[in-house]
Amino acid sequence: MKKLFAIVALVAACSFCATSSVMAQDEEEATAPADTAAVDTAAVEEEPEAAPEEDVVVEEESASIHKALKTKFIEGDAGFMSLVALALVLGLAFCIERVIYLTLAKVNTRAFTDEVGAKVAKGDIKGAIAICEATRGPVAQLARKSLECLASDEQNDIVTIERTINTEAEVQGSYLEQHCSWITFFIASAPSLGFLGTVIGMVMAFDTIEKAGDISPTVVAGGMKVALITTIFGIIVALILQLFYNFILGSIESLTADMENAAQSLLTICVKSDRCKK
Repeated sequence: MKKLFAIVALVAACSFCATSSVMAQDEEEATAPADTAAVDTAAVEEEPEAAPEEDVVVEEESASIHKALKTKFIEGDAGFMSLVALALVLGLAFCIERVIYLTLAKVNTRAFTDEVGAKVAKGDIKGAIAICEATRGPVAQLARKSLECLASDEQNDIVTIERTINTEAEVQGSYLEQHCSWITFFIASAPSLGFLGTVIGMVMAFDTIEKAGDISPTVVAGGMKVALITTIFGIIVALILQLFYNFILGSIESLTADMENAAQSLLTICVKSDRCKK
């Protein structure tokens, strides 16, 4: 999982570098002399006939979407927009890590407990423990801890087995909820960063009005538009992360229910075993 997080972080760093280069190109294009535009116009007139109309429309649409997103990102103040984008990348990294972990931890609880119970009924407790060690997930860990107590000569009473199962269930539950606090942090921080960018943008807009000495609709509307873009992107990031978080919570609840059912089944299996001290 650490390797996965490192890969996602590397991709995020590359995306920020690409964004910076794009912004630098836009600034160079904006400061280019007017003579360049005239030369480009003359060059365009000498170019051969354009491609078919359908291909041109598709290319223009894709280019317009990319250019619109790039323009909005730059208009929203690159500093605060970069922070919002960073919150999205890091939040998605934690979400993907949790989704993979919880997906791999899911097992068929009934089939697993039936297989373990069949081994214990035959007296092959070591074989049942081997099955638990070969299976990933919290249910298998509960079964392994309970069977290790059953196999011992000092902890094979039902009270100790039940206490061991409850303790291991708490430990596995904490593993399931690991990194969830970071996801909630990025869900809350993304709109907060957007609001902060909006407030600072409004302050800058009022400074522009003060310097101009005139409350013109153009100055006010332009400043407010730029300021509100950060809020829009912050809310979008929070919504995306919230969808992943709800899926993660549902998976945790499902695994918790599986652990509760497995605990009851394991207690029954241990009580029926001849090695269990009643």
